[in-house]
Amino acid sequence: MEMAKGTQKLAELEKLIAGSAKLPNHIAIIMDGNGRWAKKRGLPRVAGHNEGIKSVRAVVEAAGDLGIKILTLYTFSKENWFRPKQEVSALMKLLISTLRREIDELSEKNVQLKAIGNIEELPEAAYQELFQGIERTKHNTGLVLNLALSYSGRQELVDAVREIAQKVKAGILQPEEIGEKVFAAHLHTYDLPDPDLLIRTSGESRISNFMLWQIAYTEIYVTKTLWPDFRKDELYEALLNYLTRERRFGRVSEQVVQNATG
Repeated sequence: MEMAKGTQKLAELEKLIAGSAKLPNHIAIIMDGNGRWAKKRGLPRVAGHNEGIKSVRAVVEAAGDLGIKILTLYTFSKENWFRPKQEVSALMKLLISTLRREIDELSEKNVQLKAIGNIEELPEAAYQELFQGIERTKHNTGLVLNLALSYSGRQELVDAVREIAQKVKAGILQPEEIGEKVFAAHLHTYDLPDPDLLIRTSGESRISNFMLWQIAYTEIYVTKTLWPDFRKDELYEALLNYLTRERRFGRVSEQVVQNATG
């Protein structure tokens, strides 16, 4: 009976969302709470990460079905390298095994795999598996699954400043030519639009050094649900909440309405 009710609720949520012209093009998710999920059950932290893969699979499938164009997942931060070596090693092995296991299905479903961050810092085996997945799916035209790996928002900004400074020094770029568009073109997300919706799981109200430039006007949704428990119904709830938002980008409501009606 409970399962039937859950299936009915899922169908109702999907019906409310499907076909909406206001759905976000780009969703970014800070997947938090794997460790706490495992601790609550007396399990090792890696058990939470393993369960979290099921949430990734569910969210990727739902996003693709809804026609979401881009899904960025904060998979492994630059700061995560400072975690216990055993956990880091387990996470890298999990990344490799997941890519190997899922890449066929991702390719069949027309998903394009991308990555941002200092991915050259990944262990060689993980880097090669990621690179092969990106190459294999680069011509796919469906959902873009963008993994943030060894990623730091601050480091991304520093990298952009350094690259721009080198171009100015070389005479390729003049200081007066530097504006928001030029700066954004030097970020890791140079070929992606900014996120429309940022979802943070586990109830923490912080952005954790994630896409500091890109989320300037992103709608933020925080849920207390731990990432391993985050499934389609949770994504649909976040989207329903997003659909109630009025995105003004610094304007007043009347301007937004006038702009939308032409």
